[in-house]
Amino acid sequence: MALTDARIPAGCDTVAKLFRHTAAARGERAALMHKDYGVWQATTWRGYAEQARHTGLGLAALGLRPREVAAILAETIPEWLFTDMGIMGAGAVSVGLYPTSSREQVEYIVNDSGARFLFVEDEEQLDKVLERRERMPRLERVVVYDMTGLKRFSDPQVMSYDELLALGRAAAERAPGAWDALVDATRPEDRAILVYTSGTTGPPKGAVLSHANLVFAIDRWGEMAPTHDGDDTLAFLPLCHMAERMMTAMRPLAYGGVVHFAESPETVLENLREVSPTVFFAVPRIWEKLHSLVTMTLQDATPLQRALYNRASAVAHAVADRRMAGKPVPFGLRALYALAELAILRNTKRLLGLSRARLIGSGAAPISQDIMRWYVALGIPIFEIYGQTECSGIATFYRPEEFALGTVGKPLSGTEVRISAEQEIVIRGPHVFQGYLNKPERTAEAIRDGWLHTGDVGAFTPEGRLKIVDRKSDIIITSGGKNITPSEIENKLKFSPYVTDAIVIGDRRNYLTALVMIDQENVTKYAQTNRIPFTDYASLTRAPAIKDLVWAEVEKVNKQLANVERIRKVHLLDILLTAEDEEMTPTLKLRRKFVNEKYKKEIEAMYGG
Repeated sequence: MALTDARIPAGCDTVAKLFRHTAAARGERAALMHKDYGVWQATTWRGYAEQARHTGLGLAALGLRPREVAAILAETIPEWLFTDMGIMGAGAVSVGLYPTSSREQVEYIVNDSGARFLFVEDEEQLDKVLERRERMPRLERVVVYDMTGLKRFSDPQVMSYDELLALGRAAAERAPGAWDALVDATRPEDRAILVYTSGTTGPPKGAVLSHANLVFAIDRWGEMAPTHDGDDTLAFLPLCHMAERMMTAMRPLAYGGVVHFAESPETVLENLREVSPTVFFAVPRIWEKLHSLVTMTLQDATPLQRALYNRASAVAHAVADRRMAGKPVPFGLRALYALAELAILRNTKRLLGLSRARLIGSGAAPISQDIMRWYVALGIPIFEIYGQTECSGIATFYRPEEFALGTVGKPLSGTEVRISAEQEIVIRGPHVFQGYLNKPERTAEAIRDGWLHTGDVGAFTPEGRLKIVDRKSDIIITSGGKNITPSEIENKLKFSPYVTDAIVIGDRRNYLTALVMIDQENVTKYAQTNRIPFTDYASLTRAPAIKDLVWAEVEKVNKQLANVERIRKVHLLDILLTAEDEEMTPTLKLRRKFVNEKYKKEIEAMYGG
C-alpha cells in the first residue's frame, strides 16, 4: 500500500522512525521549498533526512544524550525542521521558542526546560542569549544558523550550524550505523517535544508531548483532512506553535506534499499568491486580512466593477446558504453561480492566492462566522480545527462535505469529547499530553480522572457536532446577571476592514464597551482619501473622523445584537501592536487579561471613572 493511502506504517511508532521511513520511501521527491536570492530552491526527502541525521549526530558528538533537551529559537525556516527531526532522532527532546521571545522569556524557557543546547537563527537572536547566559548555567552550546555579521566573532560557547553539520558528517563516516541505532532506541512513551504555551497570567507552561501522542495525532490527520504528495502548502506561523508544528513538520511524515516556506512574516500574502497552495492553514487574523484586501480593492474599483461583484456575491451567498442548509440548488441559480464563478469569483480567488485551494483550515482562535460564510460563498470552505497543545493540537474535525457553520465538527476516532456539568469541554485519548514540565499542581488541574479539562465552554448539536461558546474565564456576566459571549461580538467587529482586533469589556458592569485596534493600512488609506490630517498612528486613532468611522462600524454590529449585547462606548488603542509586544500573542491575538489590566484607566473612563 502506498504511503499516501496508508496511515502510519508498521513499526513507525515514534516520530523519528516515521521520519526515517518516509524519507527513505520518498527519496528524491521534493519535501521543502525555500527562496534563495528570489528563486525557489528544493530540498528532497533524502536531503532533508541527511541534514537531520548530521544535526543529530553532531549533537551526540557534543555530548547530547537521549532524553535531554535541545532548543530552537528561529523564524519558520527549513533549518528549524532539520534540527527538530535531528534532536528527536537522537532520542532527545525538542523545544521551540517563539522568534519574538524577549531576553527574559528565552532565559526562562532555557532554564525551565533544562536545555543544554540552543539553536538560534542569526546575530539578533544570539544577542538575546549572550546578554543572559550567566543566568542560564545549564546551557553549554549555542549553534547559529546564519553567521552573517559574525564572521570575526569568536566565543568558545558559540559555533556555526555548518560546523555542527561537519561534526555530524564525520561521526556518520566513523560509525555508519550510529544514527539508525539512535532512532531504533526511541520509544513511544519517550518525551518528544516540549511546547511552551503563552503565559497570559504567569510564566509559560511547558506541555510535554510524547512520541505516542504525536504519532496518534499524525495518524488522525488523514482522517480529518486527507492530503497527498501532489499538495502544496505554505508555512509561515512560528513552528513552536502546535498547529504549525503539526501542519508543517508532522503531517507530511505520513501524507506527503511539498512545504513552501514564506520568505518572512511580512511577505506572507505575496508568497501566498505566488505559491497558490492547495492546502493552507492560517489563524483568523490572516483570513480577516484577506477578506479586507478584497473589500478595500473594491473601493478602488469602478462603479460597474463593484456592481458586478456585489451581484456575483449575492448569487454566491444564496447558493452557499442553500448548500449549508442541505437544500437543493435550483438549476437557474446554479447557472447564475457558474457565470459568477467565471466572471468574478475566480479572479477574486486568484487575488487571494487561493485559486488552487482544495483544503484550507483555521485554528488557534475562534473565527468570525461572517468571515466563514464569505469564504464558503467564494467556493472556499474553511474547516475549523479544534484542539489544544495539550491534546497534540487536534480533538474534533469535520470533512468538507459535512461543513456546518458555527461548529468544529465531531471528535476524532479514538478520542472522547464530553461536556462537563460546568459546561466545560473535556477530552480523553492517546493524544492527551503527559503533563506540564516541573508543574505538578498545574498538571493536576488540567488532567482530572483521566480527562483533559480544556477551559473552553461548549455544547453538542443534535447531530453530534461540537460548538465552542468561549473560554470559560472570558464569559462576561453583566451586573444584571446576563451571560455574554465576548468572542462572538469581537468576531463581528473584526469583520470590518477597519478593525484589526477588539476586546469586549463588561463583566459585572451595566453595559458593554470595547477596546479596538484599528487596521493601520486600511484606516490610513481612508484618511488619505478623505483628507483627514494625521502625523502618526497615535494621531490617526485620535482623529474625530476616524473615531466616527470606527463607531459607524460598531453600530453595524450593534444592529445584529440584542440590546444587552450592544457596545455603548469604544476606546481606540493608540499603539500599533505586533507579535513582539506583550499585549499580543505570537499568533496575533490580543491577550485579554493583560490588555484589561494595562488599559484599566481607559476602561474606567468609558464607565465614567
